[in-house]
Amino acid sequence: MCESTAYILKDGKEELVFEGVDLLESSDDGVKMVDIFGEEKIIRAKVKRFSLLDHKIILMPM
Repeated sequence: MCESTAYILKDGKEELVFEGVDLLESSDDGVKMVDIFGEEKIIRAKVKRFSLLDHKIILMPM
């Protein structure tokens, strides 16, 4: 499986935001994520790091 897990940095710590992320789209308003079941989540953040090897997305609040 190639899905990723998204975390947001809060007070220097990674907080779980969304699991099973299959699609990631960035825009001026933030980040839209869609999981393997089609559920969508939009977060006012920007991508800090995306590791394909670790299946991990790190977001920073805007």
